[in-house]
Amino acid sequence: MNYRELGNTGIKISEVSFGTWAIGGAWGKTNDTEALKSLEYAMDQGVNFFDTADVYGDGHSEELLAKATKGKEDQIKIATKFCRQGDIFDPANYSYEKVSAYAEDSLRRLNREAIDLYQIHCPATEILRDGRVFEVLDRLQQEGKIRHYGVSVETVEEGLICLENPNVKSLQIIFNMFRQKPLETLIPEAYKKGVGLLVRLPLASGLLTGKFTNDHVFEADDHRRFNENGEAFNVGETFAGLGFQKGVELADELKWIAEGRNSMASAALRWILDQKEITCIIPGFKNVKQVEDNLLALDTKPFTTEEQEKLQRFYNEKVKDFIRGPY
Repeated sequence: MNYRELGNTGIKISEVSFGTWAIGGAWGKTNDTEALKSLEYAMDQGVNFFDTADVYGDGHSEELLAKATKGKEDQIKIATKFCRQGDIFDPANYSYEKVSAYAEDSLRRLNREAIDLYQIHCPATEILRDGRVFEVLDRLQQEGKIRHYGVSVETVEEGLICLENPNVKSLQIIFNMFRQKPLETLIPEAYKKGVGLLVRLPLASGLLTGKFTNDHVFEADDHRRFNENGEAFNVGETFAGLGFQKGVELADELKWIAEGRNSMASAALRWILDQKEITCIIPGFKNVKQVEDNLLALDTKPFTTEEQEKLQRFYNEKVKDFIRGPY
């Protein structure tokens, strides 16, 4: 395993880490036994960082992490998120009383004394622009409930707003071969300011594995079925904002990235890790095989300058005009 520093926090985390949305819910059927086995396997391979949220399975993924990391609290860092249990547009949802209650509930489920990284979970842009929520987080940090805080953002604009606050230690962003806009300003600016970058949806909800065909049908409780067009939450959280059919078509055009590499998925993850500014990727998983597949990125051949330029042209000429929603 390789480790990178989380911004200027002094914390070193595994460059391949994992998100726990899939084992909590909203990605089809879940299996707790398999999830716990997968978490254990990941830690055995050197993974020391996991991302979760209070709304993943209504706190279920936090509870799973508590079980899996019992006795390893000092070695394994956990990032969780808040705000989406309430109205993300309502300033009252970000009051000290509300956020403190959210944090205490997460601490109880995680069975920890402090949250390593507490993230605002894709709030309304105006909340970030207002800035009072950061004062609340400063207070929670002073009280010892949280060690560091960051923000999970939907757009480049939101990320740049967050960078104006010197106490924001991390940004969680959507970034992959289909979502390259952050490379223009956000990623270099965050790196310059010593802010860690966690990459979610590195495989564009599975499109960049190359395993889907146009006739694939997702389970009814899978967000890839019920949120393809942003019906439930931001459209960018599903297939990076692409429609499924278009995403499959574009993924087919990228199958060349697997040549001389372990797989298309490992190549897509490697491309992200080739960006020195990125702290870690946090792909999802539901079983040990998926953990193994994601860890293959560590041993996958880096991309050449020519390949990087080819992928940038592909994004500019064939992808970016088809991404829906603000990003």
